[in-house]
Amino acid sequence: MAAGPGFDVFRDDWGIPHLRAGSADALAHAQGFAAAGDRAWQIEVERHRVQGTTAAFLGPEALGWDRFARQARLADTARRCFARLEPETAAWVTSYVGGVNAGLAEGARRAPEFTTTGLTPGVWEPWTPLGVWLSVHILFAGFPTKLWREEVARRLGEDAVTLFATDGPGTSGSNGWLLTADRTRTGAALVAGDPHRFIEDPGVYQQIRLACPEFDVVGLAVPGVPGLAHFGHTGGVAWAITNAMADYQDLYRERLRRTADGEGVEALGPGGWERADVHTVTIEVAGGDPVTVETVETARGPVIIGGPDPGSPEPHEEAIGPYEGAIGPYEGAIGPYEGAIGPYEGAIGPYEGAISLRHPPRVTGDLGFDALPALLRARTVADLDTALDRWVEPVNVVLAADTTGATLHRVAGHVPSRPRTNSLRVVPAHDPAYAWRDRPAPMPRAVVDGTAVMANARGLAAPLGVEFAPPHRAERIRELLDRGEDWTVKGMADIHTDTRLASAGPLMDLLAEVRPDAPDAVRLRDRLLHWDRHMAADSTDATLYSALRTEVVHRLAAHPALAPLTGAADPARSPAHPALFAPWLAAVPRIGYALEHLLTGAFLPYEDRLAAVAGAVATVAPRYAGDPPRPWGEVHRLAPWRALPDTGEVRPGLAGDHDCVLSTSGVPGVTDLCARGPAARFVWDLARREDSLWVVPFGASGVPSDTHHHDQLPLWLRGELVPVVTDWALLHRSEETTTPMPALRTPVHEQEVDGFGTVRLVPIDPEADAALIHGWVGEERARFWGMHGASRDEVREIYAHLDSLTTHHGYLALRDGVPVALFQTYDPATDPIGECYDVRPGDFGVHLLMAPGDTALPGFTAGLLTALVTFVFSDPGHLRVVAEPDADNEKAVARMVRAGFVLGPVVDKPEKRARLAFLSRPVLPRQRSHSPGTAGW
Repeated sequence: MAAGPGFDVFRDDWGIPHLRAGSADALAHAQGFAAAGDRAWQIEVERHRVQGTTAAFLGPEALGWDRFARQARLADTARRCFARLEPETAAWVTSYVGGVNAGLAEGARRAPEFTTTGLTPGVWEPWTPLGVWLSVHILFAGFPTKLWREEVARRLGEDAVTLFATDGPGTSGSNGWLLTADRTRTGAALVAGDPHRFIEDPGVYQQIRLACPEFDVVGLAVPGVPGLAHFGHTGGVAWAITNAMADYQDLYRERLRRTADGEGVEALGPGGWERADVHTVTIEVAGGDPVTVETVETARGPVIIGGPDPGSPEPHEEAIGPYEGAIGPYEGAIGPYEGAIGPYEGAIGPYEGAISLRHPPRVTGDLGFDALPALLRARTVADLDTALDRWVEPVNVVLAADTTGATLHRVAGHVPSRPRTNSLRVVPAHDPAYAWRDRPAPMPRAVVDGTAVMANARGLAAPLGVEFAPPHRAERIRELLDRGEDWTVKGMADIHTDTRLASAGPLMDLLAEVRPDAPDAVRLRDRLLHWDRHMAADSTDATLYSALRTEVVHRLAAHPALAPLTGAADPARSPAHPALFAPWLAAVPRIGYALEHLLTGAFLPYEDRLAAVAGAVATVAPRYAGDPPRPWGEVHRLAPWRALPDTGEVRPGLAGDHDCVLSTSGVPGVTDLCARGPAARFVWDLARREDSLWVVPFGASGVPSDTHHHDQLPLWLRGELVPVVTDWALLHRSEETTTPMPALRTPVHEQEVDGFGTVRLVPIDPEADAALIHGWVGEERARFWGMHGASRDEVREIYAHLDSLTTHHGYLALRDGVPVALFQTYDPATDPIGECYDVRPGDFGVHLLMAPGDTALPGFTAGLLTALVTFVFSDPGHLRVVAEPDADNEKAVARMVRAGFVLGPVVDKPEKRARLAFLSRPVLPRQRSHSPGTAGW
């Protein structure tokens, strides 16, 4: 695909797009264009998911999601939120959409799925990216869990409401950790992590670089959404998030009735009966008849279950989503859940009326998109913190660090203030006690002391949620990190891939109490008691453990105390609930995820728990008496979700398990296949961004025939990562370039500086570099440069004039291909400074303006000066360097002294009071750290 006007597309050896443009809006256009080229099918599926129109080309299996999307009014919410964006953000998002529309036809031509389904690429609206974001995250907080708790309370009693309170099959989590400067080899912070989501093909994250005069950021984008929301490195600051496990979506039990004329619907609210908003929509279904859906919205929110007519439960069609096609929801189960077992036999009640969904974006008209461009512009932790104050959904825990050593650990998002019951249950709509209060809940934060870990456990975000991950991942990460004090980027891979399964403890403890008689059962028991509890891919013991765990789960499911929830009475089979919510309502997965609590708590008698384990040993042992178990990686295989299932796919084997740091989740008690795992891995280095690493499960391209479709999969499977390339000279121009890139120009000087990187000096191109330089010289810190307030055209004219002179020259200083400074040289005898002191033969004047960003890193200026002074003295006619820092800039003057300059007099110039400084040829700069905040000289 050809680059568009005003931007350039480069790619590294892994096909990862590196985009450069003259402005933030042009760059957003480029990002949309690249997304359309690499992920046309993926983003078009997402657009249709927002609109609730996927069944029109995916068939009846997609009808469940489309019904929900229409009833929840996702597209309308996206429109509302777009209408409330700041004008600058709206223009930025609109530019992204323009790029998508410009590239979509060509992207669709490369994607065979369009031909397979007969789908024609559509037109993106300015609000579409907001809809994509909302669609991807609407189930993120797991509001269907409240339906599950209602069923548990009704069947097992109120005391059992939180019996299964742990992250379950529908939850998305992550690992993340931060090491401060004193715990790393470089003396700068490291930020690392891996988001755990349903593994989709193409992947939910796209590695990308976005560069313009205002910022140069690498990170993980969500295809269809501009910017880098969750994980990024701007050069000055890096950040990562995990799911805070907060509860911010409420379900209300509504009483609805038709109006007397039959044309409208009323809902019973705190003030009595009130008119509801009603629409009728038609969902087209490929290979089937159109389906008419009535959408109702009360003052609480859209009705997503039921309606105004009594006795009309939701049709129980199949749902499209990560569970459909990939694992069932019951694929691979043994025992009582194998296959269909007939009609639902549980009681449906007590859902009189309907259930509505209330969530912040629908209520406030704010999805938090105004934070996205601010994140790209962040240079410090303080900048990032301010940007995150505008974050809304999903609610995240954030870790961040910058090159000054500052750190951040906070929760970001919008959690409404309301009674605790709202977080636990479906609450009555007519009762004013359950209404939301005016102010949202405050977002907790914490101080980082050496190490910070976030892994969805009950911790910083505890006041905001109900169900959290067990502490095992967080505790294990911290344990591993505490083993060293000299961490490097590459050492993080050992953390990412750890397979220790601490949650096996309760089952192993009971196993130790079992006294089997049969020889094969004795051998199984003894073997597992000597197991190292690592879910390694080559471990046969891990396979045995999983088989035993599955059998224990099924025996607990058959226990009389849990019988009201299981078998034919499983809430997932109830026609009262749409099939879309089955992953949150299925009893066996719930028992499997809560196994360690059920094996240690008082809900089941100790004797019954022990009997379940003993019976499982007796059942499992004979299976392997003459046939040894296969390695764990042969049964624990990746089963990614695809909009069009690939019946001929090869499912690679995996290490790890749900509660391992290497969290590759099957569904305990149901299947060993993995549908959820690390959707990316990364390590952000605050010392040298170019030393950072990242990887995704498949590749940069969503096109099956592309070289980079699955080229990262072998590395992801092995726990390896690929380098983050920041040197433009090392990238490939896969498209026609429209702008001469600085890194591609012939340098006048090139030097490798130990511990710093490769420094190149390239001549300024006034036309190509005007936007970049204008962004630097227009900052308040660069006022002494004399161009503060100048327009971009005026800056271009100034440097065009400079380029015409033989006595004055301008250069961009590049560090590993990235512009980091503006360097100008001149003959003092022909410059006004020559009137301020006695010019000697061989004097050579210089000006240096540091770029914004990571130049505050200790040793940065010293490393750059090494190369600049070497360049100046490479001409034997240059005997003395003359600099003239702002006399009032004490840090800049002190920097001159540390670099070996001898201070001269203070002189008055029209633009500033300057302090002359001189460096003679015999004296070379000493590589020392400098204080942050010195802009230039």
